[in-house]
Amino acid sequence: MAERKATRKPERNLKKARIEKPLAKKEKNQRQPVNSDPAVSFSSKDKGKAKETARNTPKPQEQSSLPSSFVLVAGSYERLLYGLNGTVIPSESGYEFHLKPIFIFPAHVSCIKAVAASPNGGKWLATGSADEIVKVWDLGRRKEIGGLMQHQGSITYLQFPSRSHLLSASEDGTLCLFHARDWTVLRSLKGHKGRVNSVAVHPSGKVALSVGQDKVLRMWDLMRGKGSASTKLAKEGEVVRWSITGSSFVVQSQSSIDIFSTDMALRHTITHPSRIHSVRFCKRVNGEGELLLVAAEDKKVSIYNVPEDPEQLPMIIAEMIGHSNRVKAVETLDIALPQPTLNNKDMRGMTTIVCTISSDGKIFVYDLAALPAKPDDNLQLHPLTEYDTKGTRLTCLTIAEGRPSGDSKPVNGKRKHEEEEDGSEEEEENEWEAQPEVEEEVEEESE
Repeated sequence: MAERKATRKPERNLKKARIEKPLAKKEKNQRQPVNSDPAVSFSSKDKGKAKETARNTPKPQEQSSLPSSFVLVAGSYERLLYGLNGTVIPSESGYEFHLKPIFIFPAHVSCIKAVAASPNGGKWLATGSADEIVKVWDLGRRKEIGGLMQHQGSITYLQFPSRSHLLSASEDGTLCLFHARDWTVLRSLKGHKGRVNSVAVHPSGKVALSVGQDKVLRMWDLMRGKGSASTKLAKEGEVVRWSITGSSFVVQSQSSIDIFSTDMALRHTITHPSRIHSVRFCKRVNGEGELLLVAAEDKKVSIYNVPEDPEQLPMIIAEMIGHSNRVKAVETLDIALPQPTLNNKDMRGMTTIVCTISSDGKIFVYDLAALPAKPDDNLQLHPLTEYDTKGTRLTCLTIAEGRPSGDSKPVNGKRKHEEEEDGSEEEEENEWEAQPEVEEEVEEESE
């Protein structure tokens, strides 16, 4: 199998991932800078706990940079990859959503288990399968770029921490951080004994959490490429997620959700009425604060209010209904509303969509603006649009951003916002690659 050679700087020795076929010629300046000021700083303790020494709340995204359209991509047990283009158009009631299929094809030789799209208008789509391959696609051109074969087990999780980096996890117990320009392996993180189930990167992009079959919660220093802390869990963690502010995180297992502070201290345990499959934090559209969306076996997504006081327990305030089978995944995206709706003083310039997939083969889109600041008891939200795959067993979901509402017309073949980012790409590369690559196995810390 041919392997493309990566250019190496004299002082560095980057490990190159094996690829299924030569990668396409790399695009110029596809990155946004990572904040050079660390949002959090963690240090290890003897018992594998981490300590927060500083935190800055991430700044909200400017409305002018919000996408005015979106692309939903869902994978399935049947190896099919579904791509749907989502649009928002004005209507008599304000605005409405539409979904249109843009591609449906078998993407792997085995079931698709993970899918991720690069953020902030990025071009890449990554899919992971039980065939142990991470495939990379150019979403705009709808073209396969290559297959990364770094793992020796089924791919369980994929995420783009930034437009220029891809993080993967596998049943082989490892995590890999890839450079999205030439697809070299910047970090290879080893430490889990068995399958890695889920990974969550802190909003700062500096650290990540992972949970796996070994019932261990691990924290990774992505800058140095090694583990910084770990702690034993009483059960196998299936999903881990940071809150929007990065001041807490949750670990889901079966029907329970454990809420932790950043020092890995357990604050609360929520027992959900049904078996959980996915959780996701998001901000309110109306009012202030965060919400926790819980997709479960009970065919709906429960909406928990997350109190500002960390001592208070989150409670269910509403639910999203409509599916006829278990809800497998839930994702959110902030989008800009069409300009005509802004003539109404009661309308906002943006909203948050909530997308879900289910074993019933349907993909739903909800509008979080339908949730009032103080919802009534037993409030139920219905989907505003849907797509029916006719019984396909959907497994994973991601949302890619469309064109920003403030995007300008092309000038000399390049958009204005891309030109503004040209000088920032190298800054981000240096940020992630400030330390030499480390491939280190974290030893089990004493309990």
